Amino acid sequence: MRSTVPHLTADLPETRLAGNERALVTALTEAIVGVYGEWARPLVSVRLFGVPAGRFAQGGVAVDTSASVTLGVRSGVFERADAAEITIRLGAALTDAVTSVLGEDLRPGTMVELLASPPERTFVGGALAP
Repeated sequence: MRSTVPHLTADLPETRLAGNERALVTALTEAIVGVYGEWARPLVSVRLFGVPAGRFAQGGVAVDTSASVTLGVRSGVFERADAAEITIRLGAALTDAVTSVLGEDLRPGTMVELLASPPERTFVGGALAP
C-alpha cells in the first residue's frame, strides 16, 4: 500500500477542538497507521480546522455535533483487490478517532471522505510524492 501519501484535513466544532488538538492528531495518525501499517506514520499529514459556533449546519440548523474528515490518498488504493475492505476500515477508524477524543455524540454527524489523486498529481516539496 506504499503508493499512498495519506494527508487529512478535519473540520470540527471549535468548542470541541480547543484543547484537544494534540490528542486528536495522535488518534487520527494512529487510525491511519492502524490501516496502512507503521511505514505510513512519517507520511501522515494532519490539518485541523476549528469551525466557530453557528457555522456548522445540518438540515439548515446550526449544530455542534458534526465533523468532516477528508483523507487524500493515491488513486491506486481504489484499484487494489482489497479496496473495499481498506476504505471501510479507513472510514471506521477515522470516525472512531474523532469520537474517542471529541465525544461519541459526534458519530452520527461525522462524515469521512476519501479523496483520490492520481500519482502524477501529488507533490511534496515541489517533487512528485514517493
